[in-house]
Amino acid sequence: MDATTTSTPLVSEPGAGRHRAGRPLSLDPAWAHSIDLDLVRRGSGQRYITEDWLPLRRLADGTLLIASTERFNDAALADALSEEFDEPVVFTRVGPWELKSIALKVFGDKVADDAANALFLRNPELSGRIVFSRSQKISGLVFGIALVVLALLWPRQTAIGVLATVSLVFLAGTAFKFFVSLQGARFDVVERITDTEVAELSDDDLPVYTVLVPVFHEANIVAQLIDNLGGLDYPVHKLEVLILIEEEDLETRQAIEKAEPPAHFHIVTVPKGHPQTKPRACNVGLFLASGSYLVIYDAEDTPDPDQLKKALIAFDRGGDDTVCVQAALNYFNATENALTRMFTLEYSYWFDYMLAGLDRSNLPIPLGGTSNHFRTEALIELGGWDPYNVTEDADLGIRASTIGYRVGVINSTTMEEANTSIPNFIRQRSRWIKGYMQTTLVHARRPVALIREVGIVRFLAFALLIGGTPATFLGVIPFYLLTAASLAIPSTVISSVFPVWVLWICLFNFLIGNGIMVYLSMMGPFKRGTFNLILWSLLNPVYWILHSLAAYKGLWQLLTRPHYWEKTEHGLTQQTS
Repeated sequence: MDATTTSTPLVSEPGAGRHRAGRPLSLDPAWAHSIDLDLVRRGSGQRYITEDWLPLRRLADGTLLIASTERFNDAALADALSEEFDEPVVFTRVGPWELKSIALKVFGDKVADDAANALFLRNPELSGRIVFSRSQKISGLVFGIALVVLALLWPRQTAIGVLATVSLVFLAGTAFKFFVSLQGARFDVVERITDTEVAELSDDDLPVYTVLVPVFHEANIVAQLIDNLGGLDYPVHKLEVLILIEEEDLETRQAIEKAEPPAHFHIVTVPKGHPQTKPRACNVGLFLASGSYLVIYDAEDTPDPDQLKKALIAFDRGGDDTVCVQAALNYFNATENALTRMFTLEYSYWFDYMLAGLDRSNLPIPLGGTSNHFRTEALIELGGWDPYNVTEDADLGIRASTIGYRVGVINSTTMEEANTSIPNFIRQRSRWIKGYMQTTLVHARRPVALIREVGIVRFLAFALLIGGTPATFLGVIPFYLLTAASLAIPSTVISSVFPVWVLWICLFNFLIGNGIMVYLSMMGPFKRGTFNLILWSLLNPVYWILHSLAAYKGLWQLLTRPHYWEKTEHGLTQQTS
């Protein structure tokens, strides 16, 4: 049922006491259009949803009409509400999504504002709404002026110092990924959950699970979405799938309605607001979520059918400190073209080795944008997602780490659609890299406090992974050009500007840095047996040029359009999942 529509509710007959109980009777369908807004707004939408009641209006006989989904015969609730409002109450029984739809309609502006700004109002330092803090602006200005002065006074020495520093950062970032990935290869730290353990779970004991699916201009793949998520092995009466649609996206809404999704699929209209981003939509979904656990999927995702059950077992093993478990991502169209092959190699290395190595080393794990399973209460405690950060997933993983929560990895895979188009790839990667820059700026606002919270080792890991990744990609094209120039220009000319040791560092970076990344890409296929992709790893230096182009686009957008969500087009593949 659509979260912005209602159907005819039921009401109870008069009974004893100040509340009424008895046989449900039909109400006039016009009830939904005669809600006393002033009365409803005396409370909060979150309270109404949590406590399962909502005041509608006063009836002609002076009785207060209360909507509820499960507590319409709860005498204690009736007495409490009669005392709170100082008048008798009568209940009307409504479906859970009827009550939620009323709350979303009445409190839509408040929900939209909270979805965008609750984290910022709660702790401005943890929000990407402000791109550069005052201290960062001052520090950046001082550094820029100092660099210009040094370049004017000692141009050669300044160029040498900058090149050497950037080279060391490039090498450190690459070496960090190499050694962490080796940890992931050496130790199998992924939560191995067997089919037997899954089969032993009883449907009666399973909790309610919420699935959030934010979509925007995805009319071409919503039928696939419904089929894919319809394959989840979970009792439907304990599963709610919330398809989060922006208010103006009528085409996608119509496509979903035409596909006739099952009853446990609900269309949620995300109220208009700024910024128009995936995390803001997810925060609206979090406001409505009923599940004790929650997962995010993208529109094109095909998760393993037993993924939700495996996540529950992993949460039980991990204890209360485990706030999230991440399933691996991979691609069903891996062999479509050269780009999809490189994409698949990268993701295989990242999810099968890099995340496992971070987990083994107890280092902060930046989440992927999909297949993140959360304890809902812990997610609310963290403040939900930052709608101003365009890699809200990575930011949330770092925030969880700073307060001692753990992120785990499970042996389940969600198949996605790899980018088949270079322009689409650049759009997607520029957003990801811009988001890493945002996350670095946010958590670097208070470096001393962050070191106290997570320790120096985890702080350095954060700096090398989240800050080092954009820095590495920004350095790729300049290093490639400098290496090419050093080979083409006579050595006597080059050595007159740069000393030999600097040129050796650049050459070392080019050969060893690229060699490391080629090796890591080659590791990717081994766990999944996709050995036909191994030789494609040799194209990694070319693949990194695309990343570098995306990094410069991301940097430009960070300065000019920091909160703009660069949309990735889906449904371009010629292959099917």
